[in-house]
Amino acid sequence: MTTRSVSRPRPSRPRPGARRTIRLVGGLAFAAVALTACSSGDSGDSGDSATASGSATASGSGSGSSAEKLSGTVTVFAAASLKESFTSLGKTFEKEHPGTKVSFNFGGSDSLAASITSGAPADVFAAASPKTMKTVTDAKAAKGDPATFVRNQLEIATLPGNPKKIATLKDLTRSGLKVALCAKEVPCGSAAQTALDGAGLKLTPVSYEQDVKGALTKVELKEVDASVVYRTDVKAAGGKVEGVEFPESKKAINDYPIALLKNAPNAEAATAFIDLVTSARGQKALGQAGFLKP
Repeated sequence: MTTRSVSRPRPSRPRPGARRTIRLVGGLAFAAVALTACSSGDSGDSGDSATASGSATASGSGSGSSAEKLSGTVTVFAAASLKESFTSLGKTFEKEHPGTKVSFNFGGSDSLAASITSGAPADVFAAASPKTMKTVTDAKAAKGDPATFVRNQLEIATLPGNPKKIATLKDLTRSGLKVALCAKEVPCGSAAQTALDGAGLKLTPVSYEQDVKGALTKVELKEVDASVVYRTDVKAAGGKVEGVEFPESKKAINDYPIALLKNAPNAEAATAFIDLVTSARGQKALGQAGFLKP
């Protein structure tokens, strides 16, 4: 029997061109894996950076820092009775927003309203009564609706020690007693007249003052025996005057509205100042000054 040799097929080898193709595909696959890894790493770093940036921003805004990057001057027209508390809040605002300055114009609310409607440049108006604010809103000089942020109550200011023994509102009508009142068109004067009318009393003062600080100064200088002012002003005067409460004042409490003005030169910073005034911190400072909650 004849044995035939069986030739086994040799393993096929890739052609030279095929080898180059395999190496090229393998290289591209490796590059793709490497690129994916780099891309994942960059994405993670970006996410961490975004998170850190967001945390920093949130931290800054929460702490009242200069995260908002406010700058420039905020001009605030405010009732004279707000002088001490607003001046303090202005310093707080400037500290929390470096590069800003709060400039105040304090006075009788009626005269301030008249200045605003006449075109005086201002960012914020804080009035001692809704009536004086209405002068501004009726002239369409305010942006948005005013917000009541505090209230205030009248008190009788006398000389230290109360030498005239003034105990009631009626005592101010005694013969020979010198009394100063705010002008009737000024919120403190209007409130005083409301209290007097409610008690059925007639009082002719020796002088009418254009704002509450003017009425208070008359007592401090001993030019009058007493004046009807806000209890916040009595408190701010310290030992220079003595306060006498009277029940009729509860029926003559003034609401204090605040508003951003329509043509505010620095509206962004002005809005931030109003936010401070109406915030818990602002309300606390105003409460410590003697103002009532809105």
